[in-house]
Amino acid sequence: MNTQTQIYKAPLGLLTDLYQLTMAFGYWKSGLTEREAVFNLFYRKNPFGGEFAIACGLESVIHYLNDFCFREEDIDYLRGLTGNDGQPLFESEFLGWLLRMEFSCDVRAIPEGTVVFPHEPLLRISGPLIQCQLIESALLNLMNFQTLIATKSARICMSTRGEPVLEFGLRRAQGIDGALSASRSAYMGGCAATSNVLAGKVFGIPVKGTHAHSWVMAFDDELEAFEAYAVAMPNNCVFLVDTYDTLDGVKRAIRTGQRLREKGYEMVGIRLDSGDLAQLSIDARQILDEAGFDGAAIVASNDLNEALITGLKEQGATINVWGVGTKLATAYEQPALGGVYKLAAIRDPGEEWRYRVKLSNEPVKVSNPGLQQVRRFSENGQFRADVIYDERLGIPDECQYNPIGENALSEVTAGADHEDLLVPVFESGRQVYETPDLEDVRQMTQEQLARLPDGSRQLFDPVPYTVGLEKQLHELKLSLMERALQGGAS
Repeated sequence: MNTQTQIYKAPLGLLTDLYQLTMAFGYWKSGLTEREAVFNLFYRKNPFGGEFAIACGLESVIHYLNDFCFREEDIDYLRGLTGNDGQPLFESEFLGWLLRMEFSCDVRAIPEGTVVFPHEPLLRISGPLIQCQLIESALLNLMNFQTLIATKSARICMSTRGEPVLEFGLRRAQGIDGALSASRSAYMGGCAATSNVLAGKVFGIPVKGTHAHSWVMAFDDELEAFEAYAVAMPNNCVFLVDTYDTLDGVKRAIRTGQRLREKGYEMVGIRLDSGDLAQLSIDARQILDEAGFDGAAIVASNDLNEALITGLKEQGATINVWGVGTKLATAYEQPALGGVYKLAAIRDPGEEWRYRVKLSNEPVKVSNPGLQQVRRFSENGQFRADVIYDERLGIPDECQYNPIGENALSEVTAGADHEDLLVPVFESGRQVYETPDLEDVRQMTQEQLARLPDGSRQLFDPVPYTVGLEKQLHELKLSLMERALQGGAS
């Protein structure tokens, strides 16, 4: 059994909002169990003021869908739910149908580690309307958070300019699952290791850590604490030096490091967790170098994020390892991605797809119809533009598209390098996608970021990346909007 399955005690059929079950009952009651639908999962705005996100969460989605079903104990629970009149909320026949139901949807997904943008379907689900509806909340839960954290991690790692970032977020994360998901997503986004030992076991992530202030305070003086730790773990000595006086702590760490050398070991480094990190790191570096410890690392922590790290770099900080916790594992500045799951097409057995569009007074909330695919165009290895198209309408070689939010029509010349991003993951409820190793996904993330235009990769005031609707799909959307304004669905 997969370790994740053991932790989450799958299957998780009840990991849904009640309204999905009430709608499913309504569909069943209306005789619509055979009706098919297409739903797209996407987000509307890039997080953290940036111009990209990193798709993450697909592996968890696969585990969830492989086990998706309702158990007897789930049905017993649902049988006990009541309406406002005190009577059962669901009919027994419907609950029996749920118990017998087998997942049979098709799933297309953009692979983890791919750079993605607003309005692009990260997942496309097609199959029985009831099933598509029942899995909505779980898919959003899995994709929203992990994509958010992977993106935050990528931004933080970019800010350190290649220096390693350690994820320290376990104690501040939102629950056990939040911590595990954050550790995996952060590693995928670029972090070098985590302090979370369970995440290390479950996902195979390197784990790092030494001691806390309480270790120093448990002894009569700082030097005694450092030397006791060196005796216990001579091959893992990064000394936390700011419990009392930081620069005195550096000097005591050096004394301990000298004794380690006499025994054939080397002090790994020191950690700063408070104060003026830029100036303290500069002073500590000088003290370490003058004492012959020019190879000792300076690790910094203390509520860091990409903005603070960038500022420290500009001040000439000599930090070369970065421990980031709260503001990474909790996506502190933006705690939700805002991903949505919208119906895009519907049909009864044997009929053609009927496309759907959701209207809104806010243009950004008007949904896109169709069986969507994303084609990414490149030039000299660099991403140029993404075009969302409908698989039934197709996409011409000389592709014309309307950039989202603009009235202008743009064009990609015939023969331009391109790839379609959504790949088959489930066919009729059976997995057809081979999940890559986390290390491979992590490497892919870096390759994807390197192919972004320089302006779009900027952490602050980035240049927007172009995403558009293929001309035929754009025109179809406009006609559906007009029809919907007149009171018709399609």
